Amino acid sequence: MNFGIASVAGITALCYLAAMAVKATAVDNKWLPVICGVIGAILGVAGMYTMPDFPAADIINAAAVGTVSGLAATGINQAYKQLTK
Repeated sequence: MNFGIASVAGITALCYLAAMAVKATAVDNKWLPVICGVIGAILGVAGMYTMPDFPAADIINAAAVGTVSGLAATGINQAYKQLTK
C-alpha cells in the first residue's frame, strides 16, 4: 500500500483524538501540546517501521515528523477556536 504523506495526516488525526480523550480527564490543558508531541513521536517511529512509504528513513527524522504532526493537531484545534469566535 502506498501511504506516503497521508500517514502524516493520520498521525495528526490520531493525536487530535488522543488530545480530546485527555481533555476529558483531570489533566491540565496546558499539557496537551506536550502530550500530542510525545504521542506523535511514538506514532512516527512506529510508522517508520510499519509503513514502507513513510516519509522518514531513520528514527530521529521519524520522531521529528511525528512530533510536528502531533503539534499540528494542537494548532488545528486552536485555529478552529479562533476562527469560530
